[in-house]
Amino acid sequence: MIDFLIIGGGIAGVSAAARLSHLGSVVLLEAEPGLAYHTSGRSAALYEPCYGSGAVVELTVASGEYFRSVPGLLSPRGMMVLARPDQAETFRKDVRSYSLDVIDVQVAAERVPVINTEVVSHAAWADHAWDIDTDRLIQNFASEARANGGVIETSAPVTAIRRDSSGWVVITSKGEFRTRLLVNAAGAWADDLAKMAGVPPLGLQPMRRSIARIPAPGGNDLRSWPMMFGAGESWYAKPDAGALIVSPAEEHPMDPHDAWADDMVLAEGLARYEEMVTEPVTRLISSWAGLRTFSPDRVLVIGRDKREPDFFWLAGQGGYGFQSSAAASQLTADLIGGRTSDLSAALVDALDPARFG
Repeated sequence: MIDFLIIGGGIAGVSAAARLSHLGSVVLLEAEPGLAYHTSGRSAALYEPCYGSGAVVELTVASGEYFRSVPGLLSPRGMMVLARPDQAETFRKDVRSYSLDVIDVQVAAERVPVINTEVVSHAAWADHAWDIDTDRLIQNFASEARANGGVIETSAPVTAIRRDSSGWVVITSKGEFRTRLLVNAAGAWADDLAKMAGVPPLGLQPMRRSIARIPAPGGNDLRSWPMMFGAGESWYAKPDAGALIVSPAEEHPMDPHDAWADDMVLAEGLARYEEMVTEPVTRLISSWAGLRTFSPDRVLVIGRDKREPDFFWLAGQGGYGFQSSAAASQLTADLIGGRTSDLSAALVDALDPARFG
């Protein structure tokens, strides 16, 4: 009998496996051949403590100490918001929301020489944004889990879940697993997994986000460029391994699946980006998409199901999974282990699945 069975091998499930491995026996099941195959492996992965709603920001800030303790996990990036004259009000909201400093457009163009100063009329900057080495973070958590005896099973899709007198019985392609407590970290499939277990779904909604990788604009060295956002997150662009990734930043409702980029949506997003720069997009190196799954109030769901207390929700990360993972996984272990969390009681309540009635 396993103490804790986690379903889902993205950042949520792997970080929970690490934390729970200190409390008892852990098995993590991932349907795909490798960890972080879906959304976690397709993330822009910025640690920006001001990004998200109040509850998300508090969880993100609480993750910072752990991130800073892992050598080489964070590297300076910075962020910049750009706007046209007609986007002034949205720009001002972004400045307040992200705690940015307004800068002259010419100063912005010194940082990013392809900014089109004939179109861009507003710019703002912050240095409180860092790249996250996502592979290092995933492997760090996975190594911690394994070091404590945790087992990670990939290529193990769940086909059925039932209850018996001793607990949960989970059927997979690799056999049957029995556990006292089931942790639902299934990402876009979290509601489907709940229904498989006979637990009412919460109304989680996967949203597609597409990304293109393009050559470095104008052949520039992009290493010092910040992550750039269009006002109101109408697009974003970020240096990535000598190239630039550009996203339309769309949120299109989808059923759970192995997502791919929509060519038309991608073209529209690239056009919004192109409007703000002097270098046209002449070709794509590659493109992909991920599903960012949100709860009805767009705040993460962390806690025991109110009807089935041996069914634990760790879902609804939206676009905040990596940046909140350290605190989210610690809260998971604290709640399951019956310990008082260092997080505020108000935040713990805001994350509780019981809020959905």
